[in-house]
Amino acid sequence: MRRARDGYQYQPVPRAATDEAVEHENERMAQALSGKISSLKSISIELGDEVRYQDKLLRGLDDDVDKSSGFLGKTMGRVLTLGKGNHNYYIFYLFLFSIFIFFLLYIVLKFR
Repeated sequence: MRRARDGYQYQPVPRAATDEAVEHENERMAQALSGKISSLKSISIELGDEVRYQDKLLRGLDDDVDKSSGFLGKTMGRVLTLGKGNHNYYIFYLFLFSIFIFFLLYIVLKFR
């Protein structure tokens, strides 16, 4: 306020040179930003492709696990049915078979 009373007139600094510099800087930054945006776009497209590929692999894996669990369930059902029977000779036959295999391995390894 004191300056206004003393006859001081406000004179703004000429901005023609600075406006051009700022505009040039803005254009340069806009071009840099445009390059970054295009690289982000390509990265996001690649990410989408990778996600679709991984989803396809996981769905295939899920189908395979379902198939194998069904197969394993049927096999376990058969084993339980076999175990419920009154066939006590299965363990005896298994024991004789294992002795035969060990004897056969002994002969093969000894005369080799």
